[in-house]
Amino acid sequence: MNKRLWYCGMGVLTVLLVALDQWTKMLAVRVLYDAPDVVLIPQVLQFHYLQNTGAAFSLLKGQSIVFFVLTPVLCAGILYVFFRTPVVKRFYPVHICCAFLLAGAIGNYIDRVSIGSVTDFIYFSLIDFPVFNVADIYVTCAMIVLVVLMLFVYKEDDFEQVFPKGRDRI
Repeated sequence: MNKRLWYCGMGVLTVLLVALDQWTKMLAVRVLYDAPDVVLIPQVLQFHYLQNTGAAFSLLKGQSIVFFVLTPVLCAGILYVFFRTPVVKRFYPVHICCAFLLAGAIGNYIDRVSIGSVTDFIYFSLIDFPVFNVADIYVTCAMIVLVVLMLFVYKEDDFEQVFPKGRDRI
């Protein structure tokens, strides 16, 4: 696979994922703001509008400055891993996970910068799970896949190029 073509494809994927996240949040504001919840599956799943000034599970609520600094740093780390990981079929899942992580981070960062909080709207009432959004789904799924890959697919030697040992190490 041509490196430039692959990188462009991953860039397009990231942009499309961010656009989907922002579109769903826009719909949530239009349909759910000052309106009753939309029940999809009674007592299981519903759309519930919420503005979250914190992170997952409302951690660090009201600490916006932390997110304004931390998100670009995390995005830089994701891009570092993305560009250091070889463009070969074996590592395509890592690149795709990086695109999803980046899209999730950017999607929520856009909200924080533009409206001062993150629009959450998906609620699993069955387990009283915290309200979340599409960007959160990207991040959660990508992290689960990365953990599975690290535990069951890749060996320590596979990431020597990404995280070099010895004097090349960061």
